[in-house]
Amino acid sequence: MIKISADSTCDLSVEITEQLGISIAPLNIVVEEKVYQDGIDIFPIDVVRFVDEKGMTCRTAAININEYHQHFESLLEESEGVVHVCLSSAFSSCYQNAMISAESFDNVHIVDSRNLSTGSGQLVYEGAYLAKLGKEAEEIIDNMEKSKSKIDASFVIDRLDYLAKGGRCSSLTAQSAKLLKIKPSIQVHNGEMQVGKKYRGSFQRCIQNYVKDRLKQLDRFDSERVFITHCLCPEEIVQMVKEMIESLDYFKEVHITTTGSTIASHCGPKTLGIGLKKS
Repeated sequence: MIKISADSTCDLSVEITEQLGISIAPLNIVVEEKVYQDGIDIFPIDVVRFVDEKGMTCRTAAININEYHQHFESLLEESEGVVHVCLSSAFSSCYQNAMISAESFDNVHIVDSRNLSTGSGQLVYEGAYLAKLGKEAEEIIDNMEKSKSKIDASFVIDRLDYLAKGGRCSSLTAQSAKLLKIKPSIQVHNGEMQVGKKYRGSFQRCIQNYVKDRLKQLDRFDSERVFITHCLCPEEIVQMVKEMIESLDYFKEVHITTTGSTIASHCGPKTLGIGLKKS
């Protein structure tokens, strides 16, 4: 049987990974000089504590070649082969490192998701489902490659200071957004992040309007499943989004997942996104 594996940035819940037998390779989070592993010994609440309470710097580091080698070697002890899904190659060197590591094996296959968070998680989910059905690696990979361009992922960020600290926007832009109460949506397009519609007002109001915008013209999207993915959002806001989606009676599955420490390091708390797949 083929084993499906993914970088920790796929942000799938423990329930999903356990149910579908998905193996996760953790990215590294560097806090000052100490290295942690995403989802192993550091979690989003820790990132916020380090940054907001202690004024420390958190940065992310790709899984290195040796770490991938050990990960794949372990998985091959119990499987015929491995299909591993990476964070978009435009965001990290994870894909390049995984490809180099895979050269040491005959049956390890690497897929560049061209996405992040549950944008890539949707590919992982579908691949794991096919693996459960006993499909071969070639068929699983072919399905993932065809699905890549159909993934429609975006999210809204409450605070831009985390992006500014990571060099992904200027401090001036972050401060201006704070003063004007602007919450930008970020879209993933062709493997890269782009600024989408900018919402204004309270976080709850911005999320309401974002969800309404996302769910216009529902027939454009696959009705099989939708992902609500968030980083340390208030429970009442997550529940509000879930109820808005369920009231449409369109999607068969509504999954709520939380981001890992990698996404938290770049986006900060109170980030929420809707993950869809085009028909």
